[in-house]
Amino acid sequence: MTSDIEAVRRGCGVAVIIPCYNEAVTIGKVVDDFRRVMPEADVYVYDNNSSDGTGDIARAHGATVKVERRQGKGNVVRQMMRDIDADYYLMVDGDDTYPAEAGPDLVAPLAADEADMVVGDRLSNGTYGEENDRAFHGFGNDLVRFLIKAIYGFEFSDVMTGYRAYNKVFAKTMPVLSPGFEIETELSIHAVDKRWRIAEVPIDYRDRPEGSESKLSTFSDGFKVLMMILSLFKDYKPLALFSWVALLFVALGLIAGVPVIAQFAATGLVPRLPSALLAVGLVFVGLLAFTCGLILDTVVKGARKQYEIQVTEAYERYGCCDKAE
Repeated sequence: MTSDIEAVRRGCGVAVIIPCYNEAVTIGKVVDDFRRVMPEADVYVYDNNSSDGTGDIARAHGATVKVERRQGKGNVVRQMMRDIDADYYLMVDGDDTYPAEAGPDLVAPLAADEADMVVGDRLSNGTYGEENDRAFHGFGNDLVRFLIKAIYGFEFSDVMTGYRAYNKVFAKTMPVLSPGFEIETELSIHAVDKRWRIAEVPIDYRDRPEGSESKLSTFSDGFKVLMMILSLFKDYKPLALFSWVALLFVALGLIAGVPVIAQFAATGLVPRLPSALLAVGLVFVGLLAFTCGLILDTVVKGARKQYEIQVTEAYERYGCCDKAE
C-alpha cells in the first residue's frame, strides 16, 4: 500500500486538469511545476476561448491541450470529467496561485482510500488573508461556508478553493450543472449531500503575479454562487425549504386572522371580511407549499436511491473498493 501511495504521489494514474481562460502569463510555469513535482502525471489544459495564446504556450511546455468552446469554468470542468480517463483527478487553476508542491499531499488521501474528494485549504494557515488583495472575497467565502454549514451541517475550512482532488468514481458520477465559477460550490455541496468522504489539506496561497488578471467578478459571480446554493437547497432538501416557506405563510395568515377570530368570538360577526379572506388564503398557500415539499422530497429520495445504484455500478466498472459512508 505504501509503495502504491508513493507512486500516486509521483503522479502515477493522476490527471492534472487545468481549466484556463487567458492565462498566458502563468500557464507555462504552472505546467512546468506540475511536470517537475509529479513527473508521472498527465497534465491537461483546457483552453476556454483564450485570445492570448494560452493553449499554444501550454502545448509548448508539454501539456495536452484541448479547447472547450462553451464559455465558463463549469462547462470546462464538465467536459474534462467526460473526456479524461484517470484513477485520480487533480484540479487546479492556471493562474499560479496554488503551489504544485501540494499536489502529492492532495492525492495521497485518495490513494490511501481515506477520502473521495480532497480540498486544498487556503485559509487555515492564513496565507490567503495575507496574499489576497481583492475586497470581499474573504467575506464571500465565509458567507458560503456559513450557509453550507447551516443547511447541510458540514463545515468546510475553505469552500471556494479551486485546488481539489477526487477519485474516478466521484468524477464520473458527478452531475455538473453550473456553467461558471459556481462549480466549486457545486462540487462541495454535492460531496456533502451525497455523503462522500471529504478531506482538507492546508496549502499555501500566493496572489496572482503582476500582469495576470482575475476573471472572477466579486459581486456578479458571488450572486451566482448564492443562487446556486439556493437552487441546490431546493433540489437536495425540498422538504426543509418548503417547510420554511409554509411556516412563513401560516404565520402571516395567523397574524392576519387572529384579530378576525377574536372579534368573531366577541361579537359573532365578521365585519373585516377582506382580512378573513387574506388569512385563509395565506394559510392555504402555506399548506400547499408544505404539500409540494412532501411530494418533491419523495422524488428526491427516489433520485438518491438511483444515484447510489449508479455509484455502486461505477465502483464495479472501475474496479474500486466499496465507498465508505
